Amino acid sequence: MQWTDEGIVIGVRRHGEASAILELMTREHGRHVGMVRGGFGTRMKPVLQTGNSVSATWRARLEDHMGNYTVEPLRQRASDYFGAPHAIYGVSHLAALMRLLPERDPHEGLFNEFEAILDGLEDAAWAAPQVARFEMQLLSELGFGLDLEECAATGATEELIYVSPKSGRAVSREAGAPYADRMFKLPPFLTDPSRAPSGRDLDDGFKLTGFFLARHVLEPRGMQLADERMHFLAALARALPNVA
Repeated sequence: MQWTDEGIVIGVRRHGEASAILELMTREHGRHVGMVRGGFGTRMKPVLQTGNSVSATWRARLEDHMGNYTVEPLRQRASDYFGAPHAIYGVSHLAALMRLLPERDPHEGLFNEFEAILDGLEDAAWAAPQVARFEMQLLSELGFGLDLEECAATGATEELIYVSPKSGRAVSREAGAPYADRMFKLPPFLTDPSRAPSGRDLDDGFKLTGFFLARHVLEPRGMQLADERMHFLAALARALPNVA
């Protein structure tokens, strides 16, 4: 068995003296693990950093074996993030999200979004809403997409400003008014990429996506929202003091 694909490093751990177990999010083969001989050596270690893009050839005798990777660098982004704390935590958070996907299950659309965010992650104002929308897209890819097209109570498509924590469906201003204190706010930027977040929009957006990630994806696995996400949001608050 053999294939070659583009991949983004989402995890690496030492194996033996100098080898590495490498976890990639690949464009056509999904989340995939393999061993890199000499992966912790001086030549390969800088390449196998979270967020870097590589060209990877995977080989194994049988398809269900872990197999071995041969990798070559394509884009080494990791060093670009050193001057931006939100980017350092952001790449770790995004990689942790990708590790929630089933192994060897292709998600090319999600891969493309992941790559695009990594390329612009240093720009906090641009990256923040992208990451929130990415969390929402991940929910959809895992089968837990939010229904934000029309009001759950009336079918209205205007003034959808709430989301029900029970159903994950949008609720209009009028229908949700009596229950506003029990609803999540739906900031416009989550559903309209042309809208920039303002005021407390980012906080409202991440509260919404975090709640449903925890409920549907993490808690059933005995997990909780990772510290990287908390640190990423705190770093964003420092980088964007006027968008709280």
